[in-house]
Amino acid sequence: MVLNQTFELSLILDTDPFQRIFTTKASYLKEVELDGEYIDPSLAEKGITVVYRASKYKKRIRVLANAGMIVNDYSNTDKLIRKLDKCVSEYFNHRYTLDDFTLSGVTLTVDIDVDSREKVSDYLKVLQRIGKVKGFSPVDYDCFDSKASFCLSGNSNDIDFLLYDLEAATVGQLRNADAGRKQLQSASMQTKGILRAEVRLTKPKAVREYADATDVASQIVELMKNSADAFMETFARVVPFGDFHKMTAAVEIIRSEVKDSIMRRRMLRLLTLIPEKKSLHLAQKAMNCRDAEKVMMAFTKINLSPVTISKRHEVKHLENLYSYFLK
Repeated sequence: MVLNQTFELSLILDTDPFQRIFTTKASYLKEVELDGEYIDPSLAEKGITVVYRASKYKKRIRVLANAGMIVNDYSNTDKLIRKLDKCVSEYFNHRYTLDDFTLSGVTLTVDIDVDSREKVSDYLKVLQRIGKVKGFSPVDYDCFDSKASFCLSGNSNDIDFLLYDLEAATVGQLRNADAGRKQLQSASMQTKGILRAEVRLTKPKAVREYADATDVASQIVELMKNSADAFMETFARVVPFGDFHKMTAAVEIIRSEVKDSIMRRRMLRLLTLIPEKKSLHLAQKAMNCRDAEKVMMAFTKINLSPVTISKRHEVKHLENLYSYFLK
C-alpha cells in the first residue's frame, strides 16, 4: 500500500502582520470562489500551497505540504523536516518558521488501481449501499459527482472519509478550469481505473490521537510513522472486509461455509436487513444483537462482505477491496 500524506499547518495572525504578508504576496494570489480564501500556488512544484483566509474575525494562513512531492523517500523524515522548514522560512522572509505553526490537519491518501473505469463505478455503486456508518454522516462535495463518490464526515471525531473516482474528479476540475483537449486526455489516461481513498484528520484534536508530541516537527515525524494505522483504522470502520456478491450467491456461501446454526441465521438476517434499512449500521441496530461484532467477524472469516451487489447491477462479483492493498 502506497500512502501519501499532506500536512496542514496553520498560523493565526493579527490584522497588521497578516496584511503585510498578504500585500507582499498579492501578485501570486488566486481567489477561491465563494470561500473567501486566496491561494498562492508559487511553491506548487515543491509540493507546497499557501492559503490565506482574511475573514473579519480571524486572519489565518495555512500551509499545505505534500510529503510525497517534498521527499522521494518517506522514511527520511529528517530530510522532510529540513526541506519543509527551509521552504516555510524563506517564503515568509525568515519572519516565521515551522515552529510558529500548528499542525491542524493531515490528509492520508491511497490510490487503489482496480484496472478500469467500469470497475471503479462498480465498486462505488456497491460501497454506496453501506449507507450510514456509526460516528459519521453522509456528506456531498461540490467538486465530486455524487454518483462517482462515497463521502462521510465524522460527527464528533474530526475525521472525514472520502472514496471517489479519481478520473471523474480530475477531469471535472480541469473542465471547470477550461483545460484543453490534450490536457483532458492526458489526465484521463493517468487516472483511469483509480479509486482514491482519503482519510482526513481535520482538527488538532484528531491529529493528537496519532501524534502527541508538543512541537510540529515531532508531530509530523510521528504521523509519518503512524499514518498506515491512522488510515486503516478509519477505512476498516467504513468498508467491511470481504468479496462482494449478489444476494443469492452470498446466501449460498453462508449456508455452505458457516456450520454454527445460530451464527448462520444471524448472518443471513443481516444480509436481508442492509438493503431494507439502506445502511449497514442501521441494519446492525435492527438485528438487536449484542454480538454484532462477532457477526461481522464471521463474515470476515469466510471473506464475504455483508453488503451485497444490487439486483439492478450487472456485475456479479467484486474482489475484496483490501486485497488491492497487498498488490
